[in-house]
Amino acid sequence: FMESNVQSFEADLKLLETIVKQLEQGSLSLDESLRLFEQGKNLAQKCQEALTKAEQKVEILLNESGQTSFQTQSDT
Repeated sequence: FMESNVQSFEADLKLLETIVKQLEQGSLSLDESLRLFEQGKNLAQKCQEALTKAEQKVEILLNESGQTSFQTQSDT
């Protein structure tokens, strides 16, 4: 189950990177740019949610093992 989530996350992230590159090129029509932007926004949100869930799982595992807390780079 977990491996499937990782593969899905990685696939979504790769697709998001592709979308960003296409948008940065600036050669798309306005309609296509808007469609890709919306798709990218949805993918970014999905990836962020997956990262948040993973961080929460790590926190739970650390708490169960008596560790202190898990700090992300954004916490520093």
